[in-house]
Amino acid sequence: WNGRRSGGRPRQVSFLLCVCVWQSGAESLRYSLAEEMERDSFVGNIAQDLGLAPSQLAARKARVVSEGSQQLFRLNPSSGVLTAKESLDREEICPQRETCTLSFKVFLDNPLELIRGEVEVVDVNDNSPVFPKKEMVLEISEMTSPGSHFPLESARDKDPGSNGLQNYSLESNMHFSLSFGKGKGGGKYPELVLEKQLDREEQPVLNLLLTATDGGSPPRSGTAHIRIMVLDANDNTPMFSREIYEVRLEETSSPGPIVARVEARDPDEGSNGRVQYAFTQTLEGSQQLFDLNADTGEIRLAGKLDFEDAQKHEMMVKATDGGGLYTNCKVQVEVVDVNDNAPEIALTSKTASIPEDAPPRTVVALFSVRDRDSGDNGRTECTIEGDLPFTLTPTFDNYYELRTNAALDRETTAEYNISIRATDWGQPRLSSRQSVRVQVWDVNDNAPAFSQELYSLWVTENNSPMVRIGSVKARDADAGSNARVQYALVREEGEEQPALSVNAESGDVYALRSLDYERLRALEVRVRATDGGRPALSAQAVLRVLVRDENDNAPVVLHPGGESGAGELVPRWAPAGYLVAKVVAVDADAGQNAWLSYELAKATEPGLFRLAPHSGELRTARAVAERDAPRHRLVVLVRDRGQPPRSASATLAVALLHRFSDAHVRLSHEPPPAEPDQTLRLYLIACLACVSALCLATGLAALLIKVRRDRRKRDEPLPTFPTAVADSDAGSLPRSLVYDVCLATGTLSSDFQFLGPLLPCLP
Repeated sequence: WNGRRSGGRPRQVSFLLCVCVWQSGAESLRYSLAEEMERDSFVGNIAQDLGLAPSQLAARKARVVSEGSQQLFRLNPSSGVLTAKESLDREEICPQRETCTLSFKVFLDNPLELIRGEVEVVDVNDNSPVFPKKEMVLEISEMTSPGSHFPLESARDKDPGSNGLQNYSLESNMHFSLSFGKGKGGGKYPELVLEKQLDREEQPVLNLLLTATDGGSPPRSGTAHIRIMVLDANDNTPMFSREIYEVRLEETSSPGPIVARVEARDPDEGSNGRVQYAFTQTLEGSQQLFDLNADTGEIRLAGKLDFEDAQKHEMMVKATDGGGLYTNCKVQVEVVDVNDNAPEIALTSKTASIPEDAPPRTVVALFSVRDRDSGDNGRTECTIEGDLPFTLTPTFDNYYELRTNAALDRETTAEYNISIRATDWGQPRLSSRQSVRVQVWDVNDNAPAFSQELYSLWVTENNSPMVRIGSVKARDADAGSNARVQYALVREEGEEQPALSVNAESGDVYALRSLDYERLRALEVRVRATDGGRPALSAQAVLRVLVRDENDNAPVVLHPGGESGAGELVPRWAPAGYLVAKVVAVDADAGQNAWLSYELAKATEPGLFRLAPHSGELRTARAVAERDAPRHRLVVLVRDRGQPPRSASATLAVALLHRFSDAHVRLSHEPPPAEPDQTLRLYLIACLACVSALCLATGLAALLIKVRRDRRKRDEPLPTFPTAVADSDAGSLPRSLVYDVCLATGTLSSDFQFLGPLLPCLP
């Protein structure tokens, strides 16, 4: 039990709160709530009625949406309790309705689910019957016959049903009794019935009290005073030509034109025959929409009709003559619906998201369409504008599901702006549009892709450890962590640690140690790029590192070899261009760093010999003369073309002889004596003088020298290449052209022996 004040005077409100909940097969909830309850009043426990735990409601983002623009209820996701956001006034929410039902929808996510619900607002007796006027004045002729009926203004009670108006009572008097008349709609109104003829001379004015009582508990009542003015005889009452005037108006009719004309005639003369018109027993809303000319009976439209607010207007017109006699007629205005309301699209959310691997027919969003018109004007259809991989599926109560109808690809389209158009079937057809933004979640469906299948990088030998020599790059068409690429070298089982390293994040390639071109000219590994998805996807590319040669090796002279150089014999009759010797050198480097040039750095007789700069051939620059010294010492410089250039030198001894069989001439690696040429001639003359005497000794000596030379050949090992040279195929002299030069020292003659290559010629 609860009490409340309204309008400055207390009134008692009694109510009984009944909460009734049941769930149909279509997941429908029904509750009831008494009106005028306080704010945040308990309506029902949705979690309990749905068989869900409150934590499930919170996890599934449960929310309540009331129909219409005003949200009347609130759902507590923590407890699952549905409460009223404010105190509900049934008469304000559902005027002139027997039942007041408020519909709402419960939306649940994961999975998407919609549950219908209704709350019936139960009426309480909080309104008393009220008469339109506190005082009603009736003018009744004294000639009125007993049994005449005089309709009275009906009381209004905003409460419906049993709490509404139930009965009238009239205070006791000797002239009138109370009866009830019934209107065409079935409603009853009070009437005064004259029981005893009036006598103006005896009582010109009568005052009565009319009481209206409702059926509430306790009942409420309202009163009106009736003042009856007794008139002189006016024996004719005005008469309408029709009891009911029916009019049809379109809701778009403009204010101003005449809607209807009522006419009542009174055969009396003078003021008793002059009729005045007025509205009576008409709802306030209808009176504001229409104007009645009191003299002519013309009814004009004064406001804007709306079929959605009221489909019919009923008005009672009272015609009163000058003598106070009156009669009533009814005017019924039927409002014709016109297609003046476009469909309304109510979206649960203007944004949605879906993974790109979602199968077709996946539900993306849910929305409803409502048109306030009726008939075909309120019938709607929905379409999607454009060629998009989505479709609409109707469900129930004008609700639609937005579903996919094809596979999605985020890399092609990451977001869709779907325009939904709702069109009614009226004439002309009206439509409205709403947009839904659908974001496509990324799924790891793209492997990284290298920009090249083969990366070729160069590094100069003798590099510093951990020097950056380049980078590899792979891109992933996915997004977020699915597109984050990490790099690593692919190592086979049992493979040794490579000389390279790849930065896992940037793809930069580093040389872990110093590289030597002469040992390793190229290195090839495989690089793997792996994304951050689950499961991870990867791709591979080939990384080839080429070592660039650097001039870090000096030339090596193969001939003449030894620290003291080598000896060569030149006959005195040698002409210009005579080949004395060939300087042979190699360089372990490659390219320009191994291109060698030869030059004479020092010579005993500079003008006698010349050295070819490219081939290393030592030839006589002119014919040998008798005056030339018999022994010459030459220093040969071999230089490569690297930057900076490197060089090596070798010493070559040359002896000039008349004949190679001269046993008294020996090659010497010592520098020639600094004695003058005259002394040398004396020695030669002495030697020649002894030749004849030593002829026999010379033959014997020649035989011994031959035997000794053969023995030395057998015992002397073949010369070998330096290690660095033997391991390289670089240099100015190919291996297939390397010859062994054998000279017999300590004899008067030397022979050149050309041998085959020391190393096999490999392809």
